[in-house]
Amino acid sequence: MGWCLHCPAMLPPRSSRLVLRALIAGALLAAGALLAASPVATAKSRTKPHQAHGASQTAVPQGFVGVDIDGPLYGPYTPVDINSQLGRMVASGVQSIRVAFDWETAQPYRSWSQVPSYQREEFTREGGVPTDFQVTDQIVGDAARRGVAVLPTVMYAADWDAKHSPKVHFATPSRPAPYAAYLTALIGRYGPQGSFWKQNPDIPKLPIRSWQIWNEPNIWHYWPQPFAASYASLLRSAHAAVKRADPGAQVVLGALTNFSWDSWVQLNRIKGSSRLYDAVSINAFTKEPANVIRELRLVRNAMNRAKVRQPLLLTEWSWPSALGRTPQHYDWNTTEAGQARNIATLLPMLGRARRTLGLIGFDYYTWMSEIDPGSPAFDFAGLLSFQGGNVVAKPALPAFTKGVLALEHCARKGALATTCIT
Repeated sequence: MGWCLHCPAMLPPRSSRLVLRALIAGALLAAGALLAASPVATAKSRTKPHQAHGASQTAVPQGFVGVDIDGPLYGPYTPVDINSQLGRMVASGVQSIRVAFDWETAQPYRSWSQVPSYQREEFTREGGVPTDFQVTDQIVGDAARRGVAVLPTVMYAADWDAKHSPKVHFATPSRPAPYAAYLTALIGRYGPQGSFWKQNPDIPKLPIRSWQIWNEPNIWHYWPQPFAASYASLLRSAHAAVKRADPGAQVVLGALTNFSWDSWVQLNRIKGSSRLYDAVSINAFTKEPANVIRELRLVRNAMNRAKVRQPLLLTEWSWPSALGRTPQHYDWNTTEAGQARNIATLLPMLGRARRTLGLIGFDYYTWMSEIDPGSPAFDFAGLLSFQGGNVVAKPALPAFTKGVLALEHCARKGALATTCIT
């Protein structure tokens, strides 16, 4: 299996019952006035109203609808053709993808002298560090050809700057500077003046203008706890690097999960932390679709109380169709029919609530997941599955497509993610 964005199957169980109790006890406050425009938008919407869908609300802005990609779609030896899948994504209304940019794989050596001679042609010099862009070049290039925006989640510490901590599954950076330098290299490759676009003039230029700093730093799986002070240190260096390399680029907070509103409050206690990102990212997993909206509202309420007005991104949500098929008994596990039903229920909720929440986009986790005998629960989260060498569309895919096209006010999509046929 290729790299996963966050390998959720290895996470300890999260209790949506606890989340629900907290939601009830929290007594939701009024959301207040919020930002109406997205600071992470990469293009103006070319979507036109399509009254045949009967939608009373305006179409969501371009880039609002996304999916996470990982597993069988990610890596140098992926068994699935990502270009053909991107075409299928576009037809299903997907406008953006969120994907891990793996620092560990891109910069496995600290200096050029450490690179074996037989590998040297795979690397370029970036700030003195040998860097392999092969995997990210493929993703960025294929996405650009389809007009699909890319949100990289920059994570997985390089071995030569890795700090290993008890209970943390993935190593974290031992120093902020090398991670920030990798971000600089990425912007130099894929930003507005990036070398990738200069070296590939046949590819439509679609620079990356948003960068997410790690994933789920508020849980042990990804970061030592308590997380706020050490993560803020990384965020501070990352923010400075991004703004130096591309002043117009946006920094996205590493996705918060579980009791995300409490975690945001912890981070906000670090002086000046709210000035280190341009959007707040949430990963929400819970049994009932309505509780996804409630979690987002709890985060927004906490931000309102602190007078912090950055917009929200919902970067992961799903229901694994794993009921009776895995030993992991999350209470949001469901059947394939239940997965499709929950997706169909939540999508219009997101459309209705996006303005009051200040929600500027979402990513469904995940487009395709690989199912093997004994697979953990989140391997059943995909809209499609890869099993026995075959790609299989689940009932979730048509439910997702129908709901997304309604949000976009499209009868169907054209060849590019930015086109909408009414």
